[in-house]
Amino acid sequence: MRFNFTEEQEEFRRQVREFLAEDRVRKVADAVRHLPPREEPGLLDVYRWLGEKRWLAVNWPPEYGGLGGTIVEKSILTEELIRAKVPDLVHIVSIDIVGLVLLLVGTEQQKRTYLPALAAGEQNWSVLYSEPGVGSDLAALRTRAEPDGDGWRLYGRKIYSLKSQFADFALCAARTTDSAVRFHGITLFVVPMRSPGVQIQPIWNMSDEQFCDVTLDGIRLTREHVIGEVDGGWQVINEVLPVERTGLEFQAKARRLLDEVLQRAARDGTLDDPAYQQRLVELHAAATAAHLMAWQVISDLRDGRLDGVTTARSKLYATELFKQISEFALEIGGLDATLSGWDAADNGGGRREAAHREGPGITLSAGTSEIMRYLIASTGLQLLS
Repeated sequence: MRFNFTEEQEEFRRQVREFLAEDRVRKVADAVRHLPPREEPGLLDVYRWLGEKRWLAVNWPPEYGGLGGTIVEKSILTEELIRAKVPDLVHIVSIDIVGLVLLLVGTEQQKRTYLPALAAGEQNWSVLYSEPGVGSDLAALRTRAEPDGDGWRLYGRKIYSLKSQFADFALCAARTTDSAVRFHGITLFVVPMRSPGVQIQPIWNMSDEQFCDVTLDGIRLTREHVIGEVDGGWQVINEVLPVERTGLEFQAKARRLLDEVLQRAARDGTLDDPAYQQRLVELHAAATAAHLMAWQVISDLRDGRLDGVTTARSKLYATELFKQISEFALEIGGLDATLSGWDAADNGGGRREAAHREGPGITLSAGTSEIMRYLIASTGLQLLS
């Protein structure tokens, strides 16, 4: 597959890359990179600067803060943010997931209330889907929205959400109706995260990214907080999933890590070892394949084609590749690469050690590798009856 960018898209990439190389951006990115693990400087200034250019949500309509671009321009921005080592989670969660849901099924009032602030980099959202014992099997969720007059009260517990402690709002999936078909009766809500009834606790884990445990204890919501149709949340979640599973983010992170390994190996003479040369060639070829697979998915989405098998394949390949590269980076780096903490990063450690800890979690994000293999086997290859 060969993906050809237009001259305008290549120019957009050049402009984004030039902006991300500015001193003010580098200072912010470097400051974040050298923070002790799990600390957070607040909403990044760089996101507001991107918002001023209408790049943060470049594919959104102008009336909501975008430039009316396509998923291609959005994906170019994502790749360049990762390449420039600018933290991308706020962008992916707030813009790619929450923003897309609002654009698809939000009311006009909801769009005008939330989207401009998101596009300007002035708001941060999180996503509250997973629950204890309910990770990949989202349809088994137990968080309930109990009727209360003309609204609901939310009761339940959500885990493994990202940036919830800094979020202004959250997109939350809750059960509004009991049904024999468990995919039915799920509704999406806007949850104001600083309201009484919302409790947030950190979940410490082996990576440097902190998850959150969110308890919802009777927070009251009205019809204005419902996104889409009551009981119609499952269809929306499935419509948005392909955007989470393009593999673009994961392959970009894998390529960035591999480039760092190559640069380090060239400096310290490791490239002179034929065994390492062979492995680096293999990983470089795999990274190129992951890049092409991700852009095939982007191309399909641009043209209005949704294929769960193609997205599952791309996501699976890219995340497993990142894990392989992170393991190789630790191996080729020797003892220095096992140093932990950001103080070690400038000496070749830190980042590789952190990437190695991050690798297993990446294969779980947006659907585990096992779930991706099941989708490919059952739907794509029709191996399961």
